[in-house]
Amino acid sequence: MPVTRSPEIHAKLIERIPTVTGRGLHEWFDALDEGPGLIRRSDRAGWLADEYDLPHWYANALVIEYDRRRRNRSIPAPRRGGAL
Repeated sequence: MPVTRSPEIHAKLIERIPTVTGRGLHEWFDALDEGPGLIRRSDRAGWLADEYDLPHWYANALVIEYDRRRRNRSIPAPRRGGAL
């Protein structure tokens, strides 16, 4: 059965990743970009955990954060003043 995490737990995991792993988030995001083209979040987290010997909860948090930030980048910023 999957574990549901609160936003607070996710934020704490993400905050600890650079300290625990010695790599910044941008480095982990680059690793996900360069990794295999897996579609399912659980597959990408499993690959990341296995490839880099990470605990699964950190790998899962990284994949969730990567997806969240990537999704937010695709939303265009609103234009000021409504001018076209």
